[in-house]
Amino acid sequence: MVKPAQDLPYIASAESLDALCDRLESVTTLAIDTEFMGEDHFIPRLELIQVAADGFAAVIDFPAVQQTASIARFWALLCMASIEKVLHAGRQDLELFAHHAGQLPKPFFDTQIAAAMVGYGPQTAYANLVQRVQGVRLDKAHTFTNWSQRPLSQDQLVYALDDVKFLLPVHQHLRQKLSVLGRLDWVDEEFSRLETSLGSQARDPQERYQRIRGWDSLKPKAAAVLRDLTAWRENEARRRNVPRGRVLRDEVLLQLARQTPRTLDQLRGMRGMYGSEVERNGQALLAVMQQALARPESEWPEVPRDRKPDPESTGVLELMQAVLKARASADNIASTLIATTSDLQALVDHDAADGPEPDLPILRGWRRQLVGETLLSILDGRLKVWVEPGTSKLRFGHLDHP
Repeated sequence: MVKPAQDLPYIASAESLDALCDRLESVTTLAIDTEFMGEDHFIPRLELIQVAADGFAAVIDFPAVQQTASIARFWALLCMASIEKVLHAGRQDLELFAHHAGQLPKPFFDTQIAAAMVGYGPQTAYANLVQRVQGVRLDKAHTFTNWSQRPLSQDQLVYALDDVKFLLPVHQHLRQKLSVLGRLDWVDEEFSRLETSLGSQARDPQERYQRIRGWDSLKPKAAAVLRDLTAWRENEARRRNVPRGRVLRDEVLLQLARQTPRTLDQLRGMRGMYGSEVERNGQALLAVMQQALARPESEWPEVPRDRKPDPESTGVLELMQAVLKARASADNIASTLIATTSDLQALVDHDAADGPEPDLPILRGWRRQLVGETLLSILDGRLKVWVEPGTSKLRFGHLDHP
């Protein structure tokens, strides 16, 4: 039963934050979540930090305590290796913590990733997971609330606390299921992948261009222009602390990469260019494009080949997808967690090219153990696939067996 609103612990002073840190020093597992506003900032504005551990929970009003000396103590506690941090769909939370604390809080446990590994489906929402595991229906009335407004209502605080108060029992439930299934090592591997992804994302703005839809339709020289423009936008948006699209939208970057205007007048004539942005940074944009055009061919990005798979290759891909789904269903795990369609297509292309084994997630770690080796064996002709009469299930066997 939810506590009465007047009893909700609300941390809005250095003294109350110090008292909270005193309690956190002895915990080994900490549920944590955030509420933030990201619409107008490059780095989302952190508003609330919710924590729960050992039977208590609290909401930290971050703007109220961020200038106090006590917040440094909290960040140090959050990053202690002796405390396991439990989050749900925690990528953005971890990014914010890494920004404010100066390092990624480790170790961490993401209940959404773990849920996909025990049969609860891909990208399960927190409220759905709580209802399934705890039998509690959460009130989501404040999903789109403005967390920057003060004072916060009592209903808002109840909502915020609900986002962490069930995390620890869900975490315990998922750990138990993972242990029974022998998948604790698997989930640790996924958390390591997420950690690596967060680290590389923060380190190299030069790779951001590959997230722009349509970049792979460019010629290599134009892709070099897009890469440099995107890195410039990343640094400019960070410097001004505004969303990337407030500087230049993705589609404008693509258009600039294709047409590479040489003068301010040409730049002003580009569809989607803000006049204020041309006045502010027009010369800088022209310089970035000219510098990119001057790069030698050896520095151009590799652009994936734009080829349509032949009908036979398409059929093999569909077979790979069917095998993947069959294995995922048999092992009660989300197939989308194991491999993407592009991963499978790369595997099929590798077999057709008969080159060295590609470096794909499905051929590493638990994924290879679960289905990757099976797919390789089918492609190499060492394993056959058939439909079992009466059940319509896919079966696998070596060629010398019926």
